[in-house]
Amino acid sequence: MSRIVLGVAGGIAAYKSCQLLRLFAEAGQDVTVVPTQNALKFVGRATWEALSGKPVAPDVWEHTWAVPHVSIGREVELVVIAPATADLLARAAMGRADDLLTNVLLTATCPVVMAPAMHTEMWNNAATQANVATLRSRGIVVIEPAVGRLTGPDSGPGRLPEPEEIQSIALTVLRSPAAAQALAARDLVGKKVVVSAGGTHEALDPVRFLGNSSSGKMGVAIARQARQRGAAVRLVAANLQVPAPSGVQVVPVVSTGELANAMSKHSDDADIVIMAAAPADFTPVEPSQTKLKKSGKAGLTLELKQTTDVLAQLAETAPTGQVVVGFAAETAASRDDLLDLGRAKLARKGCQLLVLNDVTAGAVFGEDSNDVLIIGASGEPIAAQGSKDLVANAILDAAARLTS
Repeated sequence: MSRIVLGVAGGIAAYKSCQLLRLFAEAGQDVTVVPTQNALKFVGRATWEALSGKPVAPDVWEHTWAVPHVSIGREVELVVIAPATADLLARAAMGRADDLLTNVLLTATCPVVMAPAMHTEMWNNAATQANVATLRSRGIVVIEPAVGRLTGPDSGPGRLPEPEEIQSIALTVLRSPAAAQALAARDLVGKKVVVSAGGTHEALDPVRFLGNSSSGKMGVAIARQARQRGAAVRLVAANLQVPAPSGVQVVPVVSTGELANAMSKHSDDADIVIMAAAPADFTPVEPSQTKLKKSGKAGLTLELKQTTDVLAQLAETAPTGQVVVGFAAETAASRDDLLDLGRAKLARKGCQLLVLNDVTAGAVFGEDSNDVLIIGASGEPIAAQGSKDLVANAILDAAARLTS
């Protein structure tokens, strides 16, 4: 169990932080809520106390015997501020200490994650951008806001990301100092990353298809982390079972043929191309145009043909300097067998990096964690395990090293 401060600034998006608090609590985190006075105008103290199971105070004059303006920041392992308003970002950048939350920020020696939420004009304002740059230069992770509906009829960048996305990034920062550093430094600014995710469907008839168990979680995690590290990200999404991350351009596809065409079309100018999708290897020679009917007790014979080898095609046509990363889901009796299969596939496909998954007995598919080996030209594996967001950062680290 980790100790987390959830700071809440005074914006309409404060209501979403109730769900974020619940997500942290359900994950076993010990959460102390520190709202500003203005935040309590949107969500009352009783709500925060009921959800956290702890007393809540907005200023330094309550519970003074515990010296909260010093003790809270010293005792926690992560501070998350959601929403972080333009005013809160400005006060934090200036080092102000005019309420309990800004005091906590000054005394905290743990990682800090801020999730901004404000109107587009406020986010784009030069003062706000300068404050964000200052905070990032100090190692604070400032999440890029989502693009979408704001208060009233307005729409644009400045929307608070969904609680699940904030939680994923926050727990990644909590568990990996290296990931926290990369997210704060935004080391992929100026890079274009194309990621595929999900599993393709090959139509048998208008209502049935051949498919696989890929949920798309791994590819979505890669897209999310790449975007937060500053890259311009395009996600080619094949039948995802999870929401796409905010701030990425989504290209929906269904079949392997559509996946191949989309990846070819959108990867020409990319610095990094990551084929995390699980394309079907076979497709019907002639899909039925009408629903296939049962006929007594007779079975069904299908004639299948191989689909396009999307990864090999991308590697073969990659422009100079582009890094192509493939995935291999294999069943293996041992780690050595898995590595042998991976090295052979790396050579056969022609990509720069290959991420190896052992999917014996259906492992990995649909799970929130992963355990992979990343291999490159040297053949020596890099092990990465933990949440898929942590593994995503390890994959991006390996790819980024090849682009520099």
